[in-house]
Amino acid sequence: MKKLLTLGYYFSVGLLMATLFSGCASVVTSAAQKAWENRSTEDQVTDSKIHTGILDRLKNKDKGLLLDVNIDVWEQRVLLTGTLDDAGVRSEVEALAKQDSRIKILHNQIQVVTKLEKEARREQKEKGGDEKSGAGQAVNDFWIETKIKAQLLTESNVGSVNYFYRSVLNKVYVIGEATSSVEKTLVLSIIRDTEGVKSVQEYIAISEGY
Repeated sequence: MKKLLTLGYYFSVGLLMATLFSGCASVVTSAAQKAWENRSTEDQVTDSKIHTGILDRLKNKDKGLLLDVNIDVWEQRVLLTGTLDDAGVRSEVEALAKQDSRIKILHNQIQVVTKLEKEARREQKEKGGDEKSGAGQAVNDFWIETKIKAQLLTESNVGSVNYFYRSVLNKVYVIGEATSSVEKTLVLSIIRDTEGVKSVQEYIAISEGY
């Protein structure tokens, strides 16, 4: 009886742990990724606060902007990408982002498109890139990013966690940090050779001391 109770105890503990880990999978993955980044813990925290602050200011202006604009931050360098149908709003978004004095430099690569195209991209993103909704441009960009991620992850000479990349209308924008000029060249070569990519704009720094 004691043995059965012991087995039952370990089974319950195992089940609980499995449940906890499955529920926290994304958190664990995120934590593991940050542990391997070239960024210091302090930079990670600062970048996260900058990112959150920009998101909050955009949400307060127009929640729809959260579907239109992508924000990536690496060591206080900010990259804005996405699509808007108004050049004036594009400038306003940049001004809102720049309100954080910790930002060292901001790259505004938001593309101005027609209202119809912007609304179509919003709709596709709201549906989560579901292929059943049609092979729209946002879906194409999603698959380009997916292919880039897969290739960088399998390249042993690349620290894939040190790069953020966005595909917008088949144009890829990448920000991050390479440990050497050789790694930077390799990363850009992989991205440029990815099916569907029309052009690449990079903001990749090279780590000091390499």
